[in-house]
Amino acid sequence: MTATAPPRTMRALAKTRPERGAELVERPVPTPGPGEVLLRMEAASICGTDYHLYAWDAWAQDVMQLPTVLGHELAGRVVGAGPGVTRVREGDLVGVESHLVDWTCSVCRRGEPHLCRNLRVIGAHVDGGFAEYVVIPQENAIESNGLDPAVVALQEPMGNAVHAAFAEPIEGRSVLVTGCGPIGLCAVGIARAAGASVVIATDTEPYRLELARSMGAQHALDAADPETPARIRAATNGEGVEVVLEMSGAARALDQALEVIDRGGRISLLGIFSEPALVDLSEKVIMQGVRLHGIFGRRIYDTWVRTQDLLRSGALDVTPIITHRFDLADWERGFELIASRHAGKVVLLP
Repeated sequence: MTATAPPRTMRALAKTRPERGAELVERPVPTPGPGEVLLRMEAASICGTDYHLYAWDAWAQDVMQLPTVLGHELAGRVVGAGPGVTRVREGDLVGVESHLVDWTCSVCRRGEPHLCRNLRVIGAHVDGGFAEYVVIPQENAIESNGLDPAVVALQEPMGNAVHAAFAEPIEGRSVLVTGCGPIGLCAVGIARAAGASVVIATDTEPYRLELARSMGAQHALDAADPETPARIRAATNGEGVEVVLEMSGAARALDQALEVIDRGGRISLLGIFSEPALVDLSEKVIMQGVRLHGIFGRRIYDTWVRTQDLLRSGALDVTPIITHRFDLADWERGFELIASRHAGKVVLLP
């Protein structure tokens, strides 16, 4: 399929030892098998998940298989294919659905493969894209010609926000986004593009609140300020918000969301909590008629179609979120920025 053979070896950022850190190593360029495509990487962005794996916290120790090349937010050019590939062609720029599903379990068969019982994740269970080349199943390659490679890579985390936002209708509703990391910032832009009546964002980091304003939040508020709930109610005519997109995984943010949600409102929960959250279900959820949606990953392929429609329509510009770009060799600077929280999306350029 490819006119020019790839080199035999490549640079790759791998997790090689069960301890904090990662290592830039030389690996053989992988060979695609049946139904697989070889991508020459053009952009790969760092996720909070990557930082957890780098830090080797308890969660990382539980999920990761060593040694593994990191990276799951990817954009690459198709340069080779194994037998049976029909979905994409040589030269296509593709994004990557990072979840590998079996397509045969009962959950996949009922139309929810994003919740596959036998899920594996690129960059955690199999080699990822913090490398010059990566092999993926053709089912996971999402044609994205015409988009900036950094934006193509951003589609994966942006898809989480699309899934959370569109769990129910959002047009004409007041929306609160709690947590302004990259996915939360995407959620702010999505809510504006989808026609929310007002978009409010909360975080504790002024840098991120300024990014939220650049993405269209009419109100960007310090979540730690005791006056913030009152300001949220004032921005919604005293009624509270109709939709909360919880992106932080912070118990305090969930408490605040339940304090300001209107009766009959809904909360999409995407942020992962480091410990169990204590919620008064009787008073705050049941008696208020509040609906809680657990959001995991992206609906395959519905979320990808919605994501690309938003990007191609011009209704949503995510470039303000992409704040830093580094060569793969400078990966440590990228991880330091993620830890500092003084960055939006950090992109590595293999």
